[in-house]
Amino acid sequence: MPKGPGEPPWSECQPRAVLEARQAERLGALLRRLRDRNAFYDRKFASVGLDINSLEFPRDLAALPFTTKAELVADQAASPPWGTALSEPIDCYTRYSQTSATTGRPLRWIDTPDSWQSMLACWKAVYRAAGVSGRDCVFFPFSFGPFFGFWTGFDAATQIGAHVIPAGGMTSEQRIALIDTLAPTVICCTPTYALRMLDVARRSAGREDLSASTVRTFIVAGEPGGSIPATRERIERGWGVRVIDHHGLTEVGPVSFECLAAPGFLHINEQEFIAEVIDPDTDEPVPDGRRGELVVTNLGRTASPVIRYRTRDLVVRTRDRCPCGRTFSRLVGGVVARSDDMVTVRGVNIYPAAVESVLRAIGAVAEYRCTVRLAGSLREMAVEIETEEGADGSATATLAASRLRLALGLTVPVTPVAAGTLPRFELKARRFVVDRDGAPPSPEAL
Repeated sequence: MPKGPGEPPWSECQPRAVLEARQAERLGALLRRLRDRNAFYDRKFASVGLDINSLEFPRDLAALPFTTKAELVADQAASPPWGTALSEPIDCYTRYSQTSATTGRPLRWIDTPDSWQSMLACWKAVYRAAGVSGRDCVFFPFSFGPFFGFWTGFDAATQIGAHVIPAGGMTSEQRIALIDTLAPTVICCTPTYALRMLDVARRSAGREDLSASTVRTFIVAGEPGGSIPATRERIERGWGVRVIDHHGLTEVGPVSFECLAAPGFLHINEQEFIAEVIDPDTDEPVPDGRRGELVVTNLGRTASPVIRYRTRDLVVRTRDRCPCGRTFSRLVGGVVARSDDMVTVRGVNIYPAAVESVLRAIGAVAEYRCTVRLAGSLREMAVEIETEEGADGSATATLAASRLRLALGLTVPVTPVAAGTLPRFELKARRFVVDRDGAPPSPEAL
């Protein structure tokens, strides 16, 4: 058991040789369990002539074929509504989730009680690392739709004995008032919504910040902002809190988490996942310290598993031991970018996280939207910004354009717009709008 807030249990600090041997044992057991039960993986393995009984792990991990989101989406389209990547009879499944569909058709995902519980165990690791315990009051300021992430966070918080407050179906003003009344110590939300509540408090109540609240910790997920220093600093300064970043996917589960000892690094929960980092162009493994694509195999979600799943998350891995004592691999700077978010503008590769890193470092920028459109044979990018009350919009736009040019090597027009012009978000923000066909973006995309 942990000795104190944020201190890891022994199981998270065991030698890597022990950890990797246990991973190999569980992977072998998972693959044997899937045989003749999971039609999706039976077909995948048969298509490459794979005999599971002949494999030895971790040596033969690379012999297993990759799984992609496109494959899973196509499988559900061919065998609606659930597809064939299930290991149990359909009446064993009790929980439904789906992806946010920010990049296309949503992927539906279902879990049995056992597989759901394995995901809750992953969230409990997030809470342990953040120093959250049964003595805390955890606030969830978002509406509970089919989004996977904070359902598991909510259920796991109840299981550790925390007092849990759902705050769906409320305005931001009502949520802030409820925080004042009920005095939570932890808030779970997206980085965007943490900033949104600060903005609402300033505009509707004239409060300079919310640092006088009882909240000491924000656990953020759903976007890269928690590991972007400028975004993180804004949340921490405005709320007077420590931000703990966390990363996961609906189809994989809660993969990584930050600890109190090392800001800016995310531990991969290697008790529950096997992680690889590959070159996204060659599919070959890349050494620690170099950027590559994160590939994940989940070991405990046996009813709806993914094997060697290509996340499209670009990361830099280190296996140096963390000061907290955990021996898990870590992601330096969290998720650096997503390969499917990249867009080329006049020959320059642009990632949304790079734009956010620049604009969030300018204190006067309250909100922004970046739009990429086809102009002739090349794409052009433009940025709109809202400024904080009292700030000079034109001067801020000039400063933002200068910093974007320095950071990206690209001249980007930046236009100030009136307060309230740009959309606000509770879950994943869509500030980076890409018109890939040359037509104006649809209202839904905005």
